Amino acid sequence: MSTSLLDHAFGIRGDRSTRTDDQGGQTIFTIDQEPQTFRCPACGSPQVQSRGRVERRFRTVPIGRRSTLVALPIPRLQCQTCGVVRQVKVPFADPRRSSTCAFERYAPELGRRMTIRDVAMHLGVSWDVIKDIQKRDLSRRFSKPKLKHLRHIAIDEIAVAKGHRYLRVVLDLDSGAVAFVGDGKGAKALQPFWKRLRGSKAKITAVAMDMSPAYREATEVMHKEVLKGTRWLLLKNPENLDEEKDERRRLEEALALNKPLAVAYYLKEDLRRFWEQPGKRFATAFLDGWIRRAEASGVKMLKQMARTLAAHRSGLLAYYDAMITSGPMEGTNNKIKTMKRAAYGFRDPEFFKLKILAIHETKYALVG
Repeated sequence: MSTSLLDHAFGIRGDRSTRTDDQGGQTIFTIDQEPQTFRCPACGSPQVQSRGRVERRFRTVPIGRRSTLVALPIPRLQCQTCGVVRQVKVPFADPRRSSTCAFERYAPELGRRMTIRDVAMHLGVSWDVIKDIQKRDLSRRFSKPKLKHLRHIAIDEIAVAKGHRYLRVVLDLDSGAVAFVGDGKGAKALQPFWKRLRGSKAKITAVAMDMSPAYREATEVMHKEVLKGTRWLLLKNPENLDEEKDERRRLEEALALNKPLAVAYYLKEDLRRFWEQPGKRFATAFLDGWIRRAEASGVKMLKQMARTLAAHRSGLLAYYDAMITSGPMEGTNNKIKTMKRAAYGFRDPEFFKLKILAIHETKYALVG
């Protein structure tokens, strides 16, 4: 094999090929290091003597669909300057790995377009080997996202397993990247994020957080038989009703049969106008008026909703200060759930967190 092929195909420089073998459907290239390049691994002195060799094999990028290995008899040297006896450094592979650096770059590239199982089958290695390579790659690139640039963020929690196991997720609303993933759903889950944020000297100007929803409860009232099949019509926006399925007529009939439900529905639709006000002063007047009407409606769930909105009044009106919402966070949460379902769960929680931190780079089907 030519030196240029070693260099360009496998990232191996300064070594020469001595033999090529075919064993069990694998191509094995045996290479040798030039003695004049030997240096002491400790002090870098060229004054060294050989003390034997130990052959190691490294998996490298395949040639077509054929697995390829690089065999290297690694010299063991004694330094005449500092006296240590050690193996020479392998320039094209980490001493703790059985794969070349080229292979460790190639596998994550395939992983951006294929499942871990598909990459493993294609490269002829185990699922765990590819997963560990991906984890190291993700850890190197995403384990500590830079926070200095953060200005607008959203915070939410997501259930990831049975037994009330949650993750706290912080999203950069400007870039769409996940900035932090923490265990738990309470304030303690965010403590590492606040600590790193203070150290980064980031200047956060606005935070979007979800408010406890109550509208679904407001629509679940009385006469279940009469309203059977209309629940999702109540939750749909009017412009999304399907005329071919006669959804608008069915909704109108349901509202005519149930006055409290009709009041709840029309007030729900009216509240959507809160986000369309020309400014904070108009939004304040609109919200206060809506709360008064809901309290006077006599509908228990609407009165409860009015109390909830009153309790979150300042947070709702803060929208008109920064004009941000947690909508992008909801989209990210859906991507995370899809990724988890497609992977049938993640056995390694840290790997799952790293996948979440990298989810904004995903350009392919969310499979694991």
